[in-house]
Amino acid sequence: MKKQFLAAIAAVTMVAAPAIAADYTITPMATGLNHPWSMAFLPDGRVLIAERAGRLRVLDKGKLGSISGVPKVYEKSQGGLFDVVLHPKFTDNGLIYLSYAAGTPSANATHIARAKLVGSALTDVKVIFTVSPTKNTPVHYGGRMAFLPDGTLLMTVGDGFDFREQAQKLESGLGKVIRITDTGAIPADNPFVNKPGASKATWSYGHRNEQGLAVDPVTGRVYESEHGPQGGDEINIIARGSNYGWPVATKGLDYSGATISPYKTYPGMKDAIVVWVPSIGPSGLAVYRGAMFKDWQGDLLTGALAIPQVKRIDMDANGKVIGQSRIFPEITERVRDVRVAPDGAIWISTDEDEGKVLRVTPK
Repeated sequence: MKKQFLAAIAAVTMVAAPAIAADYTITPMATGLNHPWSMAFLPDGRVLIAERAGRLRVLDKGKLGSISGVPKVYEKSQGGLFDVVLHPKFTDNGLIYLSYAAGTPSANATHIARAKLVGSALTDVKVIFTVSPTKNTPVHYGGRMAFLPDGTLLMTVGDGFDFREQAQKLESGLGKVIRITDTGAIPADNPFVNKPGASKATWSYGHRNEQGLAVDPVTGRVYESEHGPQGGDEINIIARGSNYGWPVATKGLDYSGATISPYKTYPGMKDAIVVWVPSIGPSGLAVYRGAMFKDWQGDLLTGALAIPQVKRIDMDANGKVIGQSRIFPEITERVRDVRVAPDGAIWISTDEDEGKVLRVTPK
């Protein structure tokens, strides 16, 4: 079964793109990066780039530098430095947030640190959240962050791979989307703050390995993408206190070919708005709201790792999926992140030992 699955991936990736003139330009902005995981755009025009190995780079007028003061990460397999996001009032306070794996092989977890960016250094670095319980696997960390319109911070937390049942257990922080304040406190209106024994940071649960998270700045709608096992990758609309099914309901199989659950859907659990079988390995997720690609307003852009590509999910005004298509077929490397820059350009990072950051603009 696994060989057939890998053959299917190979067949898809070998399909040639149509021989048509592209109406966009792809410009390399940085090369030679070690698995660039995420990007953030500073008001002064610089771009922060988080490398999984634990370095925070800065792209300034075409030149790559480094930011000092980054917390020590646990770098193994999928572990390392993940997301970098700016505080909504960064212009006033200079605060940034980093998510990363930290700990030891026998006890590691996803963390959030807050720091002030001063020039090319982080100061006042403070860990404001640590996922509990720790785990002994170097995979399925989640680690995507996004601020909500009310100023609270969301972060995805994976199930740790070997601990999938904990995605349904409210006392565990694994397999969740968490919500905290910008200082790391628990908001009083989180859905399970008054439930005895529950993890009070939990915003939603029943997740597997969430690699994409994006908030529509116009509607406030929260979109999340996650890896299924063998098939069953998803994009979900995240709602307060909701259960997204894993591992009770899934459209994927275990890697051995065994059935994980007899249920593809289950009463009381939220269904995805997009499902991929076979898996594409969805990664960084963005909502397009920009000036350059005017026909794409409100659409979702996602990278993919297992079947390397960039996809556009065509959305209507009510958050309903109209269709999807591959875009920028010249990009054939594993795509880790997709971001929309303030000017409306689309920035993409490739998940390679010699990774790149690319900028896409209309011709």
